[in-house]
Amino acid sequence: MLLLYNLLLGLATLFLVPYYGGKMLLTGKYRKGLGQRLGFRLPEAIAHLQGSPRLWIHAVSVGEVTAAAPIIASLRESLPGATIVLSTTTETGQAMARRIVTGADACIYYPLDLPFAVRRVITAVRPDVFVLTETELWPNFIKSCQTRKIKIVMANGRLSPRSFRRYARTRFFWRGILSALDAVGAISERDAERFRLIGLPPGRLSVTGNTKYDSLAARASAVLEEEMRGRLAMGREERVLVAGSTHAGEEEIVLALYGELLPIFPDLKLIIVPRHVERAALVHALVREKGFADCLLLTEIAADKRRRHERVIIVDVIGELFPIYSLATVVFCGGSLVPKGGQNILEAAAWGKVIFYGPFMDDFQEERSLLEEAGAGVTVRDREELQAGVLKMLADPEDLARRGEAGRRLVAANRGAAGRNAALIMGLLPSDAV
Repeated sequence: MLLLYNLLLGLATLFLVPYYGGKMLLTGKYRKGLGQRLGFRLPEAIAHLQGSPRLWIHAVSVGEVTAAAPIIASLRESLPGATIVLSTTTETGQAMARRIVTGADACIYYPLDLPFAVRRVITAVRPDVFVLTETELWPNFIKSCQTRKIKIVMANGRLSPRSFRRYARTRFFWRGILSALDAVGAISERDAERFRLIGLPPGRLSVTGNTKYDSLAARASAVLEEEMRGRLAMGREERVLVAGSTHAGEEEIVLALYGELLPIFPDLKLIIVPRHVERAALVHALVREKGFADCLLLTEIAADKRRRHERVIIVDVIGELFPIYSLATVVFCGGSLVPKGGQNILEAAAWGKVIFYGPFMDDFQEERSLLEEAGAGVTVRDREELQAGVLKMLADPEDLARRGEAGRRLVAANRGAAGRNAALIMGLLPSDAV
């Protein structure tokens, strides 16, 4: 099966190299970190790291870094002398890792799943345990770790319905890859059952919870909120609608909603945070086209253009959504009114906010159920339901605060997954290393 995978990978490379090569030349995208991803230009610091045991944590992008951060903090507390290397796949993940993860000794890019690249990077890092965060299964890498007798752990393991369907169709292949994993810490019983169904040996499976609760509860602080209020010159008395992680088709809905709310709440401000920062220019043009010329980009504010009377702010910078949520009176979370599977609603809940979202929340069903039970999450089917719900919340500040606080307490109460995942990892180390 691995031979077949590499044959298909070789064929795909013939088509992908010209495509991504053109992207690099024309836009500069994917260029950063390419040398490391091919197994070259690894930071010299890696060769000089001497701590033991050696742990390699992998987090694909921003969301996975958020999940990995509290695990790394827990490991560092328990193993102060360990070497911890953190890898990411994306540039945005790398930037987030350097911003919020303090317990790692080095941050690198994860290698492409090409045998020569995988061998070079594993030889350089020399981990005792490799930890993949959430579900990132690269066959050549996993098999190379298995051959070298490197323990492999999946932490914060999750399988969305879409991912499960994809893996289930080819379970004959993934069963062999999953058998190479020494332990899996699944987020929920639902995720655990999906892992069993695609071939993970049950004896290697535990339900450890979602580490994002730990991360978000720890990061939501009055200091971070005040810092963001100062940057955006936004007082506590100002009402703010935050539209986070929006996709194409959702900004039009949010702007129409905002236009209808303004006559009722003339002090209401709007902050739009596109899911993909490269769409910020398009969103900016759309905002102006809809008649809101008094808008600012966050990069303009960062360049010392102070917000004065502007009512609309567009966030065109990675990694600012979480602190932006602290300013919200009410939140709409995107990727949900269009079929994208939803986005992370826990970030806003950690700040005690009521969150509205559409029906397409396939990737966050567990979180949705918990927040709706607490009254802090609300599903809406269209703009009319979104408008009715937001109007109701804004008209009743006491109910809004009560619901938001229930969501915040729920996030705080679900902490502890980071410690359980760290214990799972340490359980694979030799007794003299712990």
